[in-house]
Amino acid sequence: MKQGVYQHYIQGGIKFGIAYGVVSLLARWITGNTILSSPETLVKYGLLGGIGYALMGAFSLFLFGWMAPKIRERFPNAMTIGDVLQERLDSKSYWFVMVVLLITSIDSLFVQALGVGILFHLLFNIPAFVGLFIFFIYCFLLAGLGGMNRIHRFEGLHISLIFAAIIFIPVYFFIQEGVFPVYDGLHLYHPYLLFLKNSSVTPFILTALLIGFGQVLIDRASWQRLYIIEKNKVRTSFMMTGFIWATIPLAFSAMTVIAIFNQGYKNIYSVLYELIGKIDSLFLILLFIGSCFSALASTIGAELHATSIMIVRNMLNVKYKWSEQSQLKKTYFIAGILSLILFIISSILTPNLLELIFFFGQVYVAIIPTMLAILFYSKKVPPYLPYCSLVGWVSGMTTLHFHSSIYSIWVSFVVASLLVMVSISYNEMKHYYRVNRIK
Repeated sequence: MKQGVYQHYIQGGIKFGIAYGVVSLLARWITGNTILSSPETLVKYGLLGGIGYALMGAFSLFLFGWMAPKIRERFPNAMTIGDVLQERLDSKSYWFVMVVLLITSIDSLFVQALGVGILFHLLFNIPAFVGLFIFFIYCFLLAGLGGMNRIHRFEGLHISLIFAAIIFIPVYFFIQEGVFPVYDGLHLYHPYLLFLKNSSVTPFILTALLIGFGQVLIDRASWQRLYIIEKNKVRTSFMMTGFIWATIPLAFSAMTVIAIFNQGYKNIYSVLYELIGKIDSLFLILLFIGSCFSALASTIGAELHATSIMIVRNMLNVKYKWSEQSQLKKTYFIAGILSLILFIISSILTPNLLELIFFFGQVYVAIIPTMLAILFYSKKVPPYLPYCSLVGWVSGMTTLHFHSSIYSIWVSFVVASLLVMVSISYNEMKHYYRVNRIK
């Protein structure tokens, strides 16, 4: 069947096998957070923290990949996460969940934009706003105007640059310097990185796994790729992506070690600048800059594309019922507005990314039980069920005033999970009594 113009913009013209599916998913999930948060996690929690950060993404993609074929079977005609929600929820519940998704979408784009600002400030000797303006123009032309078809064309190039950098740079340096001098330097200057009995590592890893799964579960771009990959290959594609993705944070952790093994550092973001100072090959410097640009552009492009579609297709069009051509034009406009907002934000703000991710962690974990019920509960979803996530989030935010962010995230998840189970149990009891009354 021939695709409509807007469907072609959303999905591109072909179905992916495993190889292209993995490339497309990696292009979405090798992000600015991976580049910036991996060094921060390593410095804060040591080598075990770096390993835990790698496990976070792998576990999240494994679990979503395990669920993917069941989702495809149950919702065969969907193209986006909004399509599934519209099928399963009543009007009020649907709009509540869509507003939550819009907030998390803007937050995700916001975090990526901040990463762009930090990296451009560190890597280029030009005014930050000039580089950022060029970058967001590129993202808008790539994803906002080009759609999924153009995104596919550039994903291979982006992933090739990223993997070339993470392979060649550590190998080049360790061959040049040797492994033992690096270990001795770490032992002298940063012995805390080698300490394996850090009691705070385990809670961090478990919490990061939970947040990571929540992010993947409601990620608009991943849901689009769920329906672009061939049905019988979707599980393998997600799981292979998880295995491969886990090597990326470890590679950036190795680059962090290269930068600091024989010296101190001012702050975590200066580590990347120190790394460039350690590399004496112009080719490798350009390769590293190209890999950073590729990771940021592919991620922001995918999210910009998916978020613009969600706003137009699953929010505005529900009310206005535009034609496909009108939806396409409105999506171009929304993508341009989002690109402009991201440019302004990344030009003026530079907060701590790891803290920001954990601050919004309550939202991601509180929505997990609700989404699982929406996807797999066999009967009609109770209209009040999505509000369990709201109560869970409020509970977590309340405890944040008295405990750490990690503790509050688990409070959000546990409260939301208990309320969802109570809601479903109550709905089952009502169904049981209604059936027996009829008999």
